[in-house]
Amino acid sequence: MSQHPRRPAPQRHAGALLLALVAVLGAGCASVTDRVVLLPQPDGRPSAVEVKAGSQRLLLAQPYAAAELKGQDLQPVTLDAATVAQRYGELLASQPPRPQRFVVRFESNGNRLTPESAPVLDDMRKALSSLQAPEVIVTGHTDRVGSLEANDRLSVVRAEALREILIEAGLPRAAITVIGRGEREPEVPTDDEVAEPRNRRVEIKLR
Repeated sequence: MSQHPRRPAPQRHAGALLLALVAVLGAGCASVTDRVVLLPQPDGRPSAVEVKAGSQRLLLAQPYAAAELKGQDLQPVTLDAATVAQRYGELLASQPPRPQRFVVRFESNGNRLTPESAPVLDDMRKALSSLQAPEVIVTGHTDRVGSLEANDRLSVVRAEALREILIEAGLPRAAITVIGRGEREPEVPTDDEVAEPRNRRVEIKLR
């Protein structure tokens, strides 16, 4: 019996959602086929993943793009939403629920929420009430005004402010992970010292 080919190792880019499949097509180890499918993000944001098998690399950057290892050859595969649902509907249904994402925004140079964030907080509290044992990741961000170090601190302060709101809503402190990303992951890329309000935000992921 021949040895298994090396299975492709997916290298995730930010936010990539994957469906990794192993389909046995017949008797014998050489008939094993591995497939990786890039699923779309729930909010429509772009994502990508690089699949590696030995020295071979293949970038998946569109929803339902797929890579398949046949023998020892890594090949691209063309799929669509209907095909994935038909072939792998049972597997997709067995996945844990995807995290719910909420974004609140801040006024400049501090941790004061904008008035437009109030209904988002209401929606977040409603979502929390429907989860039996929620886990929450709170990630703070800033615009590019100020130094990198100052923005790192400010992003943590903003994330901590949301943590206190979550605790007031009844969530245990231990269930909340706080992260500060400073100006490193802007929603809207800008030059340095540009006060882009959409980048002054905290993202809350509930699962």
